[in-house]
Amino acid sequence: MKIKNIIIAVFAMVLASGCNGQNNNNNAVETFQETSLQNEQKSNTENMKKNIVIFFSHAGDNYSVGNIEVGNTKIVADYISEITGADQFEIVTHKYDGMAYTPLIELAKEEARKGELPPYEGTVPDLSQYDTVFIGGPVWWGTYPQVMFTLFKDINLDGKTVIPFTTHEGSGLASCAKDVRKAFPKANVTGEFSIYGHEVRSGKAKVEKWLKSIRN
Repeated sequence: MKIKNIIIAVFAMVLASGCNGQNNNNNAVETFQETSLQNEQKSNTENMKKNIVIFFSHAGDNYSVGNIEVGNTKIVADYISEITGADQFEIVTHKYDGMAYTPLIELAKEEARKGELPPYEGTVPDLSQYDTVFIGGPVWWGTYPQVMFTLFKDINLDGKTVIPFTTHEGSGLASCAKDVRKAFPKANVTGEFSIYGHEVRSGKAKVEKWLKSIRN
């Protein structure tokens, strides 16, 4: 009878040990899976931080779309960030606030003629952490607004992929891509894109198609 009890006790110990081993294996698998997921999420976050959109956008009175609260280029920049996870830096100046369209374009024309460099607000983030920089703005008199060239003098994009884009009402890219290449001769300027300002509010699919084409 004692021998039988001993055998039963030993069997119970072996069974318990097996269950504990199985539980430990399950825990190890769950821990591995959780760690892998965290690593993947961390990797995705790190990749997202490698892109940034630098842009100027003009709200208020705009050609073709009237008085708007959100500028056309801002909408495109938001599409880019939503689709790619890119960070943003908006070039802000209050010089043009509240101006009607005609006085605005006359002022922009004079700035371009004189090569003026209006100041902008804020501080550009550390761009060394980014591999790809999208640069966008409206086309004013054949190129980007002069305030963007003020910023161009303050940043270094050597070795980076730089992707110009514009919003316009017939100018396309104008000389924007050429001027970006001139400003950053040691960058890889590629994948340029333009879209009509009056199309941006319904033009997310066009932006997605463009981004897909430059990723491929």
